[in-house]
Amino acid sequence: MKRNEINIRDPFVLLHDGVYYLYGTRGPTCWGPATGFDVYTGTDLENWSDPIPCFENDGTFWADRNYWAPEVHPWQGAFYMFASFKSDKRRRGTAILRADKPEGPFVPWSDGPVTPADWECLDGTFYADREGRPWIVFCHEWVQVGDGEIQAMPLTDDLRAPAGEPRLLFRASEAKWATPVQHSSGISGYVTDGPFLWRDQEGGLLCLWSSFSKTRYTQGLALSESGEITGPFRQLAPLFSRDGGHGMLFRDKNGEVRLALHRPNEHLLERPVFLTVNGHKEKL
Repeated sequence: MKRNEINIRDPFVLLHDGVYYLYGTRGPTCWGPATGFDVYTGTDLENWSDPIPCFENDGTFWADRNYWAPEVHPWQGAFYMFASFKSDKRRRGTAILRADKPEGPFVPWSDGPVTPADWECLDGTFYADREGRPWIVFCHEWVQVGDGEIQAMPLTDDLRAPAGEPRLLFRASEAKWATPVQHSSGISGYVTDGPFLWRDQEGGLLCLWSSFSKTRYTQGLALSESGEITGPFRQLAPLFSRDGGHGMLFRDKNGEVRLALHRPNEHLLERPVFLTVNGHKEKL
């Protein structure tokens, strides 16, 4: 398959043993009932395999809808998928799955969501701090709190459960470029989507995240002034503001930093896009 034939949201790229693995939210089932995730494999970021199911609900999994934003991270000899799920009996939250190989099959690892049970949460990502301690960074959703939040929470070393309380990193409205949106229910607020952590070449800690601006879906960027996950975080100029977002950074086979995001932000038209990072972001 060609890249522009793949309809996914929230693209995530893992480079492992010379192969690119591309994960994402299935476009057709994004907003309703869903059953799993796929992975695409390739060697050049343009030509990809057909979708390979890497997680499928066999009927025993707790969630039946809103399967969103799978990310796969190597940790202690295995591969862990952080992804968002929802059911009519549980609030939306990020659960963790495990596999021995990046292509899966992934199986449930955490006991349901690791995010707080009484919060509406999404888009959890993995981060290991300088001491090697694992964290989940996630969104406390704007539909519940009004002004969407990016939160961080330590995890147990086996990635099965929380190891502490959530800590607020920042709110969406702290970005001068962010504009409020209105939900179909009539409420309005500021969105936070897709956090992703990255250390630049000088050791600075950056948090990618997405929201809406006057030019629609926008890829934001914040810098930890302490260099640590606890912040405080200062909002920088957006990385991308032309109706694309939920991005992540990775190094390609040539060592170049690439920004992966989906655009346009329109149902069934979303495609993964891989941009070379340049301009005021050379230090990434």
